[in-house]
Amino acid sequence: MDEAPPASAAGVRASVTLHDVAREAGVSIATASRALNGSARNVRTENASRVRAAAAKLNYRPHPSAQAVARGSTPTVALVVGDVADPYFSAIAAGVTQAAEAAGLVVTMAVAGRSPQRELELELVRTLRGQRPRVIVVAGTRVDNVDNVDNVGGAGGAGGTDTRGALAGELEEYQAAGGRVVMVSQRDLPFDTVTIDNTGGAHRLALALAGAGYRRFAIFRAPDSVRTSRDRVAGFTAGLRASGLTLDDRFVFETEFTRGGGYDAARKLADRGAGEVEVVFAVNDVMAIGAMTAFRDAGLVPGEDIAVAGFDDIDSAIDVTPALTSVAVPLREAGRAAMRLALGGGPGPDTVQIPTGVVLRESTPIRR
Repeated sequence: MDEAPPASAAGVRASVTLHDVAREAGVSIATASRALNGSARNVRTENASRVRAAAAKLNYRPHPSAQAVARGSTPTVALVVGDVADPYFSAIAAGVTQAAEAAGLVVTMAVAGRSPQRELELELVRTLRGQRPRVIVVAGTRVDNVDNVDNVGGAGGAGGTDTRGALAGELEEYQAAGGRVVMVSQRDLPFDTVTIDNTGGAHRLALALAGAGYRRFAIFRAPDSVRTSRDRVAGFTAGLRASGLTLDDRFVFETEFTRGGGYDAARKLADRGAGEVEVVFAVNDVMAIGAMTAFRDAGLVPGEDIAVAGFDDIDSAIDVTPALTSVAVPLREAGRAAMRLALGGGPGPDTVQIPTGVVLRESTPIRR
């Protein structure tokens, strides 16, 4: 039963219940509950006014849990990210949090990890549904699933379990009950989606590097199941072709989508001999920063002996030496856009694409 905290006003009882408010207002307990807890069910204006007046007189405050039951949701946003330590996800989270707080909502966060399977993401969504959030934003694994026949190359789930279908089902049931779902950078589920122009941004980067005089390229990429990497590689190689250039397959290195992965790929290139490569494109900035460290460890000077470019333009891109050429993605805006979709109330599913732009810095000086 809803109870207020002990009242400080003189002459008011220390514990006031919803029953007391209903009796004071002359309405049923159900009507009092709906009037105070924001239920979608209608309450006549005169009854609602009497209930609010009675609650104010008795210094009654409903419990948040009671409000959640009546409304069907709590004033929270559940955000699922792939890796909270990754600047990509932390920037998206910052945008979601900023927009949520402006709307009077609180963000809770869950980390799904980078596994190609969606089992953990599915379990997180099931748990989050039980907490009755108003919005669920999934900015998770950015990988394909073997059960998604439109996207080949995924690592797959154990025993062929359709985790994609189960995840979609959980989210569809949640949305049918009045919640809102927004996906960030995951286009294969039927919900409002914020996408990033990965292909176009990488294409423009290739054109810019070719225009700066570079002719011999290497690419550090993630496994094919990571769609973000695959889109960026496709855009970059298309940009090279548009510039009349080709990429030697010997200089395409598959590695982890992390700083350590970039470091490992750069060491392999340095050990092989980097003399045939003028510039490395790493498919994200943390990989590019790891590669720069590895080149220095191998006695090469980034920006002089070998150029390096990345993607995302995270804050660290301008803190490293030399400053890193990158493709700028307004990731905080992606988070804010996700919340605008969630709170906009449209029938959906809608898609918002976040534009990208090339930023040339000292790590890729013009070749003369």
